[in-house]
Amino acid sequence: MTDIKLAVIYYSSTGTNYQLAKWAEEGGKEAGAEVKVRKVPELAPQEAINSNEAWKAHYEQTKDVPEVTLDDLEWADALIFSVPTRFGNVPAQMKQFLDTTGGLWANGKLVNKVVSAMASASNPHGGHEATILSLYTTMYHWGAIIASPGYTDPIQFTSGGNPYGVSVTVTQDGKMVEDVEAAVKHQAKRTVTVAGWVKQGK
Repeated sequence: MTDIKLAVIYYSSTGTNYQLAKWAEEGGKEAGAEVKVRKVPELAPQEAINSNEAWKAHYEQTKDVPEVTLDDLEWADALIFSVPTRFGNVPAQMKQFLDTTGGLWANGKLVNKVVSAMASASNPHGGHEATILSLYTTMYHWGAIIASPGYTDPIQFTSGGNPYGVSVTVTQDGKMVEDVEAAVKHQAKRTVTVAGWVKQGK
């Protein structure tokens, strides 16, 4: 397969989406891609972070993860985004970054990027699907190609069944309810595979 460059871009306050991003990194590498994991900048004030022990701990643990730049988007053939839901929508931190992509968009630099997304919420109907779909809205404007997992592998049926992208329910103590590791890796491999087809077809 053509060498594919995959950027996994996430926002995580207490660690769930960081873990999803790391699994996506593993899946991408297993599919032969060169992978970068990047976080979007934190916008919350330090007082807010300090008020939540899990948030503070994760913030400290991931200080060394590089922050995403527009160069990472331009570099990548494929992009995987992972976010928690915020009232069925994308977190402000991710939206702030996406809103800086206008220059790349205007110059056609995001056209035909192959993209996929994942999400988390604290209950089964807490906005997983709406969050992923709201994220994809931006990608449609880019002219990107969405590589959703659909039901391309039986693993989707045992990991929550979200065809738009893997999503996971997280308990108040930070534990994932569904076992989604294999599904995340499948989604990453599918994204890399589709990006390979697109790149070879150009």
